[in-house]
Amino acid sequence: MRNLVRRRLVNQHLARQTLTTPSEIVARFGAIQAQDYAAAKWAIGQRLVGASDAMVERAMNEGSIIRTHVLRPTWHFVAPADIRWMLELTSPRVKAAAASQWRIYELDEQDFRRSNATLEKALRGGKQLTRAEIARALGRAKIHVTSGVRVGHLLMRAELDALICSGGRRGKQFTYALLDERVPATERLTRDEALVELTRRYFATHGPATPKDFAWWSGLTITDAKATLAMLDDELEHETVGSQTFWFAPTALTRSSKPVAHLLANYDEYVVGLADRSAMVERLSNVSASEAKALVFDHVVLVDGQVVGTWPRTSGRGSDMKLLTKVTESERQAISAAVDRYEHFVP
Repeated sequence: MRNLVRRRLVNQHLARQTLTTPSEIVARFGAIQAQDYAAAKWAIGQRLVGASDAMVERAMNEGSIIRTHVLRPTWHFVAPADIRWMLELTSPRVKAAAASQWRIYELDEQDFRRSNATLEKALRGGKQLTRAEIARALGRAKIHVTSGVRVGHLLMRAELDALICSGGRRGKQFTYALLDERVPATERLTRDEALVELTRRYFATHGPATPKDFAWWSGLTITDAKATLAMLDDELEHETVGSQTFWFAPTALTRSSKPVAHLLANYDEYVVGLADRSAMVERLSNVSASEAKALVFDHVVLVDGQVVGTWPRTSGRGSDMKLLTKVTESERQAISAAVDRYEHFVP
């Protein structure tokens, strides 16, 4: 498909930044993976005009963006207005995916009911508690918490049950708050309405993409994806290449006479938001399909949307950057500009 990578760069707000606040970009995407908190702040920041790490941190602490388990079984940033309908839509699939782990740690529905009741009591009245403080509250309620992983699963289940969500950070520690106290009440969506809204936002920000890509990102089924795309046929464009049909929002493509580079931290939506990552590794002649899939774990260097190397997020001027293919002098200059932008973002 012609211009696939260029369209993705624009739709991902990487080639062109127009928004100015973390809440705007998170709402535009629907959800931004936040498993690695520092990486997720940079993922938000480089898609905004004039952002800083402190700006994203402030949005988290004020609750204009919320961090919780939603979509796949991991943390994401979501907008407060979206958290309830998104949880209602996707949490049944997340719970099903997590069920085997819950059996390993001998957690059942009775454990979750007791834990949720304890959490509701401990956090009531606007309290925001750290994981350690919550573990002590669970222990006082005679809930088995000797394993930190077990506590994590109890907290994840409470998030999926729409009981708790992120509070403000206390230093470098995360806290939890009651969702109903942290987020104002919002209008409920039907399942079909929620599915259409999530699908619309995904293909507007991640497209061109396939139903399989959406199913991977959302944790929902390909059947759901195909049915909903049929409903959005008048709103989204699509193009079939071979056996695959790519869907995307109409995009005004930008052209530049100079290469443009980006430093993406691990789990960036440009990478993790797609099941098929082959289009972004065309410059790497020796990368297998499995290696391309594993890019989600790396901090990668992009030039014009193509992976050309990896970088260590803590290495200052990027002196330890590892280029995986030859780059031109103008591309080196673009990479240097990307390093400068990152260094202006971080504290």
